[in-house]
Amino acid sequence: ETQPLTSKKDVSDCNEGEDCKENGLLVRNPKSALRLMEDGNRVHPSQGDKGEAAQISNGYSGVQSPVPCNGMGEVEDAQGTAPAATTTTNTTTSTTCGAEGQQQLMELEDRETWSKKIDFLLSVIGYAVDLGNVWRFPYICYQNGGGAFLIPYTIMAIFGGIPLFYMELALGQYHRNGCISIWRKICPIFKGIGFAICIIDLYVASYYNTIMAWAFYYLISSFTSELPWTSCTNAWNTGNCTNYFSKDNVSWAPHSISPAEEFYTRQVLQVHRSHGLDDLGGISWQLTLCLLLIFTIVYFSIWKGVKTSGKVVWVTATFPYVILFILLVRGATLPGAWRGVLYYLKPDWQKLLATEVWVDAAAQIFFSLGPGFGVLLAYASYNKFHNNCYQDALVTSTVNCLTSFVSGFVIFTVLGYMAEMRNEDVSEVAKDTGPSLLFITYAEAIANMPASTFFAIIFFLMLLTLGLDSTFAGLEGVITGVLDEFPHIWSKRRELFVLGLTIVCFLGSLATLTFGGAYVVKLFEEYATGPAVLTVVFLEAVAVAWFYGITQFCSDVKEMLGFAPGWYWRVCWVAISPIFLLFVTCSFLSNPPELRLFDYNYPYWTTVVGYCIGTSSVICIPIYMVYRLIVTPGTLKERILKSITPETATEIPFGDIRMNAV
Repeated sequence: ETQPLTSKKDVSDCNEGEDCKENGLLVRNPKSALRLMEDGNRVHPSQGDKGEAAQISNGYSGVQSPVPCNGMGEVEDAQGTAPAATTTTNTTTSTTCGAEGQQQLMELEDRETWSKKIDFLLSVIGYAVDLGNVWRFPYICYQNGGGAFLIPYTIMAIFGGIPLFYMELALGQYHRNGCISIWRKICPIFKGIGFAICIIDLYVASYYNTIMAWAFYYLISSFTSELPWTSCTNAWNTGNCTNYFSKDNVSWAPHSISPAEEFYTRQVLQVHRSHGLDDLGGISWQLTLCLLLIFTIVYFSIWKGVKTSGKVVWVTATFPYVILFILLVRGATLPGAWRGVLYYLKPDWQKLLATEVWVDAAAQIFFSLGPGFGVLLAYASYNKFHNNCYQDALVTSTVNCLTSFVSGFVIFTVLGYMAEMRNEDVSEVAKDTGPSLLFITYAEAIANMPASTFFAIIFFLMLLTLGLDSTFAGLEGVITGVLDEFPHIWSKRRELFVLGLTIVCFLGSLATLTFGGAYVVKLFEEYATGPAVLTVVFLEAVAVAWFYGITQFCSDVKEMLGFAPGWYWRVCWVAISPIFLLFVTCSFLSNPPELRLFDYNYPYWTTVVGYCIGTSSVICIPIYMVYRLIVTPGTLKERILKSITPETATEIPFGDIRMNAV
């Protein structure tokens, strides 16, 4: 039972902006309006009073006793007979009942939290450090000026990537909701952002796991005394196959194809059996089985929530670093390794004058840290309220950037070795980009090392673990978002929902398992996620900084951490980060990539299809805005004001008592 606060303790005894606790009850500094709730009864101020202090004339905070609902959205009096308006001095009280009230009551149940702080850190690191760190960063680095590229990369990280990363962690930890329902507490009219994020995550799951299926196929093929991509005597090889690593003197002609490339294109992908996106061919049953096994592992890793996935990442997030260290040492001892390192880091200062270099730097740091996929919101929502997410943001983003940099050495020491063996320049060897850099160039180098079987097994195991924890994270973003939005349906049926989600993702991946599936993967990678997620995060940053208010957001952070973000963070959130996102988005849209894979040039209509796929997720945002304005009663001005005003308060845990932050 909650009693009025009648303590004679003077409010001045409390520190500025802090709470006092006496006789088991909480006294709030009168600068903030708080609402206590207990046993499912909640008291809400009206929208007009939001932000006003519930202050009694003697200077103490006013705390209202809970008022029960009659089940019809009205307030009963003490006898439970007629609806009545319960008032306190200078305070207007209303109750949230009906369907919304039931949903909020379910939120009051103890939310699952990470077993240990390290589980959260490893999960976020595992999410941020993925396959792109291994193949995308090294390629973009040497393409854009080598060591000189680190300057725009660092600047974009400091002023764009890390502030957005910190913002999402703070939002998720404070409001303790997934990507959909969190907008009720920030700016309801932007709730469509949550639905757009879920669609983007499903698109990513439909092609990203297929790349892991390729790695799994390589892993299985590696359990032989002689790796199958070392010779030209296999059934899938052609007359152009040239093994220049053989003991015979073999000349490398313009039409020559390495056995590693033929294994990748003709045995794993089988792209020669497809004529392009208009004729994908049949489904590869080998890759289908590989993908089925991957989704099985994913399901049993995340079906119970962060309690289980937090344990799995102890392997999937740490194992790649062990392998990277082993491969780095091995690569450094290869002949010609220095040539690759020199090519990787040799600065080309003229490149810094090119706009494309800065665009690439901004895009790389953004997609590497990964805000906008709902993952950081979901993971942080399972933190304890006073967890230092500021420190977490700095640690995890720094680890991610350093991993990308070190991965460059792992790749380029091997490319230098390849150039030495071929007697060519490193630039000729490093022409492969994306997955081809791993599955052709690096695989070929490993095949010609001593103990090649061992290094092949651990390398493709590393690729699998890099991909798995990113998949855990992406699906958890969807799961948390949907379960928090529809708790009355799915809160007790998580295992069933996760099963349905993995089945949907598997069926959605079938197009990428065809003989022309690599073309589909490339299309999705370039168009389905890039501009869409940039647009989503831009609107998210605008909604938080300009509609919810940077002052309110910084106040929330202070309530969690005990200190408010400084002027640097405020300036980044209000102006620099949105401009950063707008810059990258406009650059992408003004100069869409010309897609080419192997010998296939994508026709023009695929660009239209790509933009349609990207738009299909972002379109949720304006559709929900229109829907919101239509269903909200009142004049147009009243509808807009109600739609940009937070609907519900955030419950702040204080021991066994919960407070509502206004």
